[in-house]
Amino acid sequence: MSNMTITPDPTLASLAGQVALITGGGRGIGRMTALALSRAGVKVAVAARSRDELDETVRLVEAQGGQAIAFALDVAEQGAVEQMVGETIRQLGPIDLLINNAAMTGAADQGWELADDWWRVIEVNLRGPYLCAQAVLPGMVARQRGRIINVSSNAGVRPTPPYSAYSVSKAALIRLTDSLAEITRDQGICVFGISPGMVKTAMTKAMPIMDNKPEADWVPPERAAELCVFLASGQADRLSGRYVHVLDDIRDLVRRAEEIEASDTYALKCASCKHQNLSADYADSRRFFLAGTASRLNMPQFALICVICG
Repeated sequence: MSNMTITPDPTLASLAGQVALITGGGRGIGRMTALALSRAGVKVAVAARSRDELDETVRLVEAQGGQAIAFALDVAEQGAVEQMVGETIRQLGPIDLLINNAAMTGAADQGWELADDWWRVIEVNLRGPYLCAQAVLPGMVARQRGRIINVSSNAGVRPTPPYSAYSVSKAALIRLTDSLAEITRDQGICVFGISPGMVKTAMTKAMPIMDNKPEADWVPPERAAELCVFLASGQADRLSGRYVHVLDDIRDLVRRAEEIEASDTYALKCASCKHQNLSADYADSRRFFLAGTASRLNMPQFALICVICG
């Protein structure tokens, strides 16, 4: 991994006039991303549950000369999401970029004593991004252009007790990312998954397992915002469907895009098996892992069973 900051790039001027919809935009990563995109000339719509936090994000965007609107809603409610997308298009124009950032961890659970809000976490962290993508994709397909960024987590590639719902939802979001990327590949649409690293937010502050983490382990939310701006610029479109960490050297990954595509790394996959093509012979591999990211983060290979291999 690299600790290099993504430096400004003149090609980001291509973002001027575009429209972005950012969920979880009331604070933290979502707010920083809204501000960063606004500085690049993007008109932003932000969504979250708290009206006060959203109003503050809008105020900050406008204070730096940008344009923003806000929606207080639950991303797991289909009708509210569809209304938000329609109103964003009416007020700002066609949506060029969707950033699915809204998330919750839920209460800690012991596995055999599931928390009352276990399914609620799945609804917000997985159904929410699906509903938002479903709402914006028809317009993107019609225009044959658009980008979606799903903010996932390394909790999705390894167990994160005692937050099983959070881990499950983030693993599923990584799979939703590459599924959507494959489905829309011929429609001019790119879909990315990112890990923002360990960020000090209201959510992480409420997680006891984050207590006493070394200061050096924390990543400023601005880093995720910088990565989102870079992905939105189109410079990394060859990496569509991939899952990248905020501390990766994204420009190096872009340079190695052909190699990454050939080796099918930076993706949740069945190691060594040939099930990218279901007509291929079954292989002996029985383990999933996040190829590329696993080795870079010194993770053990991710031991899930391939649903095809059994």
